[in-house]
Amino acid sequence: MGDYFERKLDSKRRLSIPAELRDEFASGVVITKGFKNYLHLYPKSVWDEQVEPQLQGNILDEKTADLNVQFRMGKTESALDAKQGRITLEQHLLDYAGIIHDVVAVRAGHYWRLMAK
Repeated sequence: MGDYFERKLDSKRRLSIPAELRDEFASGVVITKGFKNYLHLYPKSVWDEQVEPQLQGNILDEKTADLNVQFRMGKTESALDAKQGRITLEQHLLDYAGIIHDVVAVRAGHYWRLMAK
């Protein structure tokens, strides 16, 4: 199962992370808009070590500025709920990705892509 899972959001917009993947998110989670109509789900450690340095680029570079807007607008950070390994997805992010209830998650290297089923 390690590279793909499907879940239904509960009534409070919470997504349950499979038990075997929870250690990956021990540092916390960062959720951002993706490049198209999906979301990116990063372990906080991956965000801090790999994404954040890339967003620092040249202050006058428009591509860097566009990436900052893309990934920081609506970005949320949280910890997994200790008992059930859940994260809450903000409504504006769900709207952006067109996710209503069913979520498909696919590993994309060091992060996950969350999409509507």
